[in-house]
Amino acid sequence: MSASLLIRNQQRARPVDVRQLRRATEVLLQEMLSLSNYDLAIHLVGSARMAALNWQHLQHEGPTDVITFGYADGGKVLHGELFICIDVAVEQARQFRTTWQDELMRYVIHGILHLQGYDDMEPAKRRIMKRAENRLLKQLPAEQAPHKLRRSP
Repeated sequence: MSASLLIRNQQRARPVDVRQLRRATEVLLQEMLSLSNYDLAIHLVGSARMAALNWQHLQHEGPTDVITFGYADGGKVLHGELFICIDVAVEQARQFRTTWQDELMRYVIHGILHLQGYDDMEPAKRRIMKRAENRLLKQLPAEQAPHKLRRSP
């Protein structure tokens, strides 16, 4: 059994409580998804860094919410990296009338679902993935509620 979770906060748009994000992600991986073998890195980045990654790897212009890189070799190990843009989380939170912390946790769940094989390229598959994403977000225990991801000053 191997469990590795690295979280790097490389942005300054919002004060993220990285320890709380780690706890919430570990609960998601270990308790909610029953994963014991994982090697995951989460990078919180700003819009300039995300736009560069989006262009370099996907040839899409501008920043996006989350980019997932999977490195698993077909085994039962979840292995990958998530790049999450907090600037986009703030924008989308306004658009969807939620909080940037909810968006951040949604992006973590979304990326992990991609690493588990979920796909959102076709409408039917996108609906299935969205349902799983919504279900996991709602089932997070109160101690891991997304509003706690904001670091206190």
